[in-house]
Amino acid sequence: MASAPLAGRRVLITQADDFMGPVLCQVFAEQGAEVLADRGPLGDTPTVEARLAAYGRIDALVANLAIPAARSLAAEASDAEWRAMFDALVDPLPRLVRAVLPQMIERRAGKILVMGSASALRGMKRSSSYSAARGAQLAYAQAVGVEVAPHQVQVNAIAQNFVENPTYFPPEVQADPVFQERLRREVPLGRLVGAREDASFAAYLCSAAADCFVGQVFPMCGGWVPR
Repeated sequence: MASAPLAGRRVLITQADDFMGPVLCQVFAEQGAEVLADRGPLGDTPTVEARLAAYGRIDALVANLAIPAARSLAAEASDAEWRAMFDALVDPLPRLVRAVLPQMIERRAGKILVMGSASALRGMKRSSSYSAARGAQLAYAQAVGVEVAPHQVQVNAIAQNFVENPTYFPPEVQADPVFQERLRREVPLGRLVGAREDASFAAYLCSAAADCFVGQVFPMCGGWVPR
């Protein structure tokens, strides 16, 4: 049905209460998906594999991963900071992919979408560890995307910034006049991308209409990149 492009699809969304999770769950459900809102820890491979196996069929995996960005100067960023960024943003990805990919390959159908960051596409001061982790996410999505495309499984990523969400742009940040001036100065769109705008594009990438996209990284940042 045109009004329900995700009808009949079982979509697992990680960190369902964080970052883009709540709006993703809402928009995907509105478009007909059976949303599997996962809130469990992602730091242990056996636990992740067992929990995802219990869901049964997963037609699409949305890897929604977030952690507050570290803001250290590169010369001051500690090993602990670096490890924390990669523990939260990078290491869960292969665990999740290994858990869902075999069933998708067997069916010759499936979608994996990484909710990433445009901080990996443009240099940002005081964000070396965070940007490196976000960059690893995008590189992983590209590599796995071309590897599994012959199996009719599509892996892609959204690289977002200046998108309305409670993790990076909560209401108090949005209301700050300094931030509003930054929006006008740095973002050609002149405003934050709406959370539903972003989630609607994510839903499109998980629909049959997007079967042609393989290992793609889509900036969603109001024109902040490219420069």
